Amino acid sequence: MNIHEYQAKQLFQQYGIPVPDGKYTTTAEQAGQVAIALGGEGWVVKAQVHAGGRGKVGGVKLAKNVADVITYSKEMLGKRLVTLQTDSSGLPINSLLIEKIYPIKRELYLSLVVDRGSERLIFIASAAGGMDIETVAHETPEKIVSVPVHPAAGLQGYQCRNVAYALGLKGAQHKLLQKIMQGLYDLMLARDASQIEINPLIETESGDLMALDAKINFDDNAVPCHPDISAMKDPSQEDDKENEAQQFGLNYITLEGNIGCMVNGAGLAMATMDLVKLKGGLPANFLDVGGGTNVEKVCEAFKLILSDNNVKAVLVNIFGGIVKCDVIAEGILAAIKQVHVAVPVVVRLEGTNVEEGRALLTNTGLNLYAADDLAHAAEQVVALAEAA
Repeated sequence: MNIHEYQAKQLFQQYGIPVPDGKYTTTAEQAGQVAIALGGEGWVVKAQVHAGGRGKVGGVKLAKNVADVITYSKEMLGKRLVTLQTDSSGLPINSLLIEKIYPIKRELYLSLVVDRGSERLIFIASAAGGMDIETVAHETPEKIVSVPVHPAAGLQGYQCRNVAYALGLKGAQHKLLQKIMQGLYDLMLARDASQIEINPLIETESGDLMALDAKINFDDNAVPCHPDISAMKDPSQEDDKENEAQQFGLNYITLEGNIGCMVNGAGLAMATMDLVKLKGGLPANFLDVGGGTNVEKVCEAFKLILSDNNVKAVLVNIFGGIVKCDVIAEGILAAIKQVHVAVPVVVRLEGTNVEEGRALLTNTGLNLYAADDLAHAAEQVVALAEAA
C-alpha cells in the first residue's frame, strides 16, 4: 500500500526525522492561508499523487509570493497528473502539500528496503540525490553505498558513520544522520513498511539535514494490523476495479489488451499471460482468484473482467487441486449464466476430476469452449478475440 508524501512526513515526525514546515490542503484558498501562516520568503506547491517524477511534469512548483501559491494551486487541483510512473490517464490531484523553501547546499539520497535475497533490511545511500537513483546505479554504481542490517543486532552506530563518511558529512552531521537512519529503521519495523525513501535528503546551508521528500510503501498483508495506516489509504489513487477486487479476495491488475484472463495462482496467471502474448494476443488483466475458488468468486471475477469494454474473449485457466475440476466447472457454468457473459469463453481445466469437469463444459449451448491444454487454449482465445 502506498501513502501520500504529506502522510509519510507525518510519520517521519513521529520518529524524529526532520522535515520541512508544511501543511496539507485541498483548496487554493486554504493553500494561500497556509503559506501566510508558514511565513518565509517562498513556498513550494506539491501535487499529492501516488507517483514519482512530479517535478518534471508540473506537479511541483516554486512560488515567490502568496498570489503564486494560489495560482499554482488552482492550476493543479482537479486535474490529472501524468508522469513516467502512471498510465496515460494519470492520477487525480485532490490535495496539495504547501511547504517553506529552504536554502539547499546539497541533495543526498537515503532509503531503507527489504532485500529478500539476503533476508536483511538494507540502507541504500548516495551523494547523488535528487536524481533517478536507478540511473545513478546504472551509470555510476560507485556512487551508491549499501549497508545491510542484521536482524539480531539491529542498526549499529558504526554503520551510520560509514554512511556518513560515504556521503561526505562532517562533525555533528554524523549524529544527525544516525538519528535519521535510526528513525527510518524503527518506523520500518514498527509499521511493517516494505520500503522507505528520502530523495532528496538535503543538507541546508546551515548544515542541517532534512527529508525534502518522503515515500513509504507498506506490506499489504500487514496493513490490517495497523488501523492508522489503513486509514491513510486513498482509493482515488488506485484503479477502481483493483479496489473492488480486494473486497472479494481477488488479485486483479488492469492491463491494456483485449483478452480477459481468470486463473487460480499468481505463478500460473503470469505463465498464462505469457502464453497468450506468445500466441499473438494481449491480456486485458492479471486476475488470480486464489486456491479456494467458488461460485461467488468466479461471478465477481467475470464482472470485473467484463467491466472492461476492451475485452473480446475470456480465458479461464484453472488447476483443480484443493477444489476439484467438476466443482470448478459447475461454478463457471453458474457464474456465466448469472453474469450473462456474452463474449466467448475458453476454459482449460487440469487436475483432480478433470474429465468430469470437461464433460460438464461440453455441449452447454453457451458461448463456451473447453480446451485440452494451455497452448491450445491460448491459441483458441486469441483467434476468438481477433474474430470479434
